Amino acid sequence: MRKVTVGDWRCTPREKELVNRVLDSGRLSYGPVSRELEQKFASVHGAKYGVLSNSGTSSLQVALQAMKERYGWKDGDEVIVPALTFVATANIVLHNRLKPVLVDVEPDMYGIDVDRIADAITNRTVAIIPVHLFGMPCDMQGVCAVAAAYDLRVIADSCETMFARHHQRYAWGDIDCYSFYMAHLITAGVGGIAVTDDPDLAVTMRSLVNHGRDAIYLSTDDDDGVGAERLKEIISRRFNFVSVGHSYRITEMEAALALAQLENRESMLAARRRSAAYLNSTLSVHEEHLQLPTIRPFTEHAWMMYPIVTRHNDKIELVNYLENRGIETRDMLPLTNQPVYAGWLDRSQYPVAEHINERGFYIGCHQYLTTGDLAYIVEAFDSYYAQHKEFRSEVGQ
Repeated sequence: MRKVTVGDWRCTPREKELVNRVLDSGRLSYGPVSRELEQKFASVHGAKYGVLSNSGTSSLQVALQAMKERYGWKDGDEVIVPALTFVATANIVLHNRLKPVLVDVEPDMYGIDVDRIADAITNRTVAIIPVHLFGMPCDMQGVCAVAAAYDLRVIADSCETMFARHHQRYAWGDIDCYSFYMAHLITAGVGGIAVTDDPDLAVTMRSLVNHGRDAIYLSTDDDDGVGAERLKEIISRRFNFVSVGHSYRITEMEAALALAQLENRESMLAARRRSAAYLNSTLSVHEEHLQLPTIRPFTEHAWMMYPIVTRHNDKIELVNYLENRGIETRDMLPLTNQPVYAGWLDRSQYPVAEHINERGFYIGCHQYLTTGDLAYIVEAFDSYYAQHKEFRSEVGQ
């Protein structure tokens, strides 16, 4: 049986070349490859500084912690989070001893509903974490306008989206965080990066990734080639820890994989967009049954995955049908229905997210899908709806 995955990875000659360069160097800890990746990734996204970590979640956690330390936020201060996202977005708020306040999302593009944000703001609100889902930025122009009006900070959870502009800009937040986890747009196994234009926030995040170490010595290279007086100062401070930090470091191996894929981003994006265009065209015959993706005006889509919301209450049956034919699916990032949040979250306050939880899922849209894979996906949808003619009565047919 054919297997159609939601994501994949194939090692390229360039990736092998860079990994072998790392192996030959004898250097696995943070070093020149990591620094090159940070600089180039930040530059591609129009930012000045990049800070690597071992995951997108870690990048988000240290970004929020750096903000909390800088602005003196108190435990229990509130951070606005969309009601449709991966659990990490809410968890990093809780890990920073802050309170996530959920705001419902758009029914068609799935980003945070900007028109609802102001109603969620209180005198304890300090930040907004908008989330770019499935490869498309949310309404960052609107989010940043609200943030400016209420003097709030913005940390963008862009773990599912990179290389996609909104109103000609890539990075909009005070800090934007990205992921290199499996099946993401760049896949290094593990890894994440935060980008910012603020040099002090970059230094703080780099410290927090390294146990909260004094910024004078964050890498084993930091004492190379310095004068005697500077070396003396470094030696006296290099085991000082100025924050309660974390061991969130990445290795040169992951950085090498990510750097090679960064260089190849244009062909990767082109292939994903071809796959999405094919699915949009061929699945449109089922629009009476399926809500297909909508692209936000003045916004690009990188197509990390292909989201679908059923118009009938048949998600479970449809998903099982696809999975039994070897077509992988994933739930569309349920958050409000998680048992861990049951004690403080009133699901009835988020009807759009609840609807999407009930009916939303995604399939793969990656660069390794063949024309045969795509045709197989469409044939599966065709055969499913051919067997379920009862749905036609629901739409007046």
